[in-house]
Amino acid sequence: MKLIPVKTPWLFRKIFPNYVWNVKTDEKIIYLTFDDGPTPEVTDFVLDTLNAHQAKATFFCIGNNVEKHPKLFQRILAEGHRVGNHTQNHTKGWETTTAAYLQDVAAAEGIIQDSKFKVQGLGFEVQDSGFNTEISRQNSKAKNTSKVSLEDLGDNQQSSIDNLQSSIPKLFRPPYGLIKPAQSKQLMQLAYKIVMWDVISFDWEQELSEEKCLQNVISNTESGSIIVFHDSIKASKNMMYALPRMLAYFSEKGFRFESLK
Repeated sequence: MKLIPVKTPWLFRKIFPNYVWNVKTDEKIIYLTFDDGPTPEVTDFVLDTLNAHQAKATFFCIGNNVEKHPKLFQRILAEGHRVGNHTQNHTKGWETTTAAYLQDVAAAEGIIQDSKFKVQGLGFEVQDSGFNTEISRQNSKAKNTSKVSLEDLGDNQQSSIDNLQSSIPKLFRPPYGLIKPAQSKQLMQLAYKIVMWDVISFDWEQELSEEKCLQNVISNTESGSIIVFHDSIKASKNMMYALPRMLAYFSEKGFRFESLK
């Protein structure tokens, strides 16, 4: 039994207004997102399909996969798509302490931002976004509250957390859509946007038919929708069927596909 609805109810957006669920727009724009990559062959298929439809998307990458497949990660950037952080190890927020969760996000950010994974000339250089002041403020406040202090992580872990201070991109999607309030609060204080969705394809569900996966998307998408697919082996069968067909369907209706800003 699915506990997550295909179309995110308005109540979710009301309860968690600081998360990004969709994009308010009067234009016919759809925002495709892909979680869990990069994955050889699967991510290549996604990129080829997007190129065929002149579509842009946002890829929420797992740091461990970026480390394994840097050239594929470079291709995502080189072809003009946006990337976001999906933790280092696809970590479940509800089963992880805030300190450990921040460390996992920082590890992924360090890999994503490492110079050997960057594409020259695309403007992905690490910049000073004034986070040093924010980190200091958080640490000072943590001394007098029950909040996790980043100083408590130790010197080596603090070095990884420092990667959060000037990270580009500033998009984060929690694996499984599960994140504790304390975790999301600290990430937002580090200038991350917590990106959820308003349509989820369920492409990873092995018992779901390819056509049902397609209809999940077509029947629930509207202007400004943020749609979740996965560029993973597990989701590949349904995703490879649904993606080109939904792109063709909405393109014929005058929609365009853009990366999240």
